[in-house]
Amino acid sequence: QVQLVESGGGLVQAGDSLTLSCTASERTSTSSGYTMGWFRQAPGREREFVAAINWNTGSTLYADSVKGRSTISRDNAKNMVYLQMNSLKPEDTAVYYCAVSKRYTTLRGAYDYWGQGTQVTVSS
Repeated sequence: QVQLVESGGGLVQAGDSLTLSCTASERTSTSSGYTMGWFRQAPGREREFVAAINWNTGSTLYADSVKGRSTISRDNAKNMVYLQMNSLKPEDTAVYYCAVSKRYTTLRGAYDYWGQGTQVTVSS
């Protein structure tokens, strides 16, 4: 079973940048075809897709709400995935979760393993 641990959250001001990290407990290597995704959940709202990256190809997917100001990347050797977010807005405030899927998808239900989440708070 894959265990995921997120880090890098915190309190920032609008316009700032932040990079979240996710470490997987076992090798979700390029041969596995896994996709690593980031989701977020604000209070009172559904958990929503943010970004995803395929280990094999490096292909990426982004939600419209973060496209152009966020970058997802991976380090295969370290088994880590990163989400860099720029020009942060108060509406980006949420708990951010890392997740793993065997499909290259934005669908929350297709992700089998989840981290515990890291809080990002953006003040105006």
